Amino acid sequence: MARLIYSMITSLDGYAEATAGGLGRGADDEEVHTFVNDLFRPVGTYLYGRRMYETMVYWETAHTVPDQPPHILQYARDWQAAEKVVYSTTLESVSSARTSIERTFDPSAIRALKTAAQADLTVDGPTLAAQAIAADLVDDYHLFITTTAVGGGKRFFPDGVRLDLDLVTTRTFASGLIHAHYRTR
Repeated sequence: MARLIYSMITSLDGYAEATAGGLGRGADDEEVHTFVNDLFRPVGTYLYGRRMYETMVYWETAHTVPDQPPHILQYARDWQAAEKVVYSTTLESVSSARTSIERTFDPSAIRALKTAAQADLTVDGPTLAAQAIAADLVDDYHLFITTTAVGGGKRFFPDGVRLDLDLVTTRTFASGLIHAHYRTR
């Protein structure tokens, strides 16, 4: 059975989206990006909400931008090779290959997808992930924690859900960013 992974860059105080401004430094350097490439290369399907998809669709054409470094080109190739499912009631069409739209998030459909999949899946974006977490679908959590506390926004973990997790690995990058991998018990 494939695993469902939730991963986001988060602020030091636990926000995946800041109310104002970015989440802080550390996430955009080559060392971190190469680590992310290697970590998520085996993923076969990305589950996105509309807003996250609109951010990530950049990777459909990133390889056409002149003078891209190798780690960016590699991520674009990996992203293009994966299936993408966008959960949206408003999105009319998609602008990337291997992408479909679902109008509702159905936990039983995700369970079936996990059972049938040959490769792991990710759920991306705090709003969609909150639904997957509440339905007890997420197997692994990868937090990329910046050095900045932002004071508010959308939390990485949804309110009202208790999780008991085991720490699998950690890594600290030269930028100060920390990767923490947790697995559900």
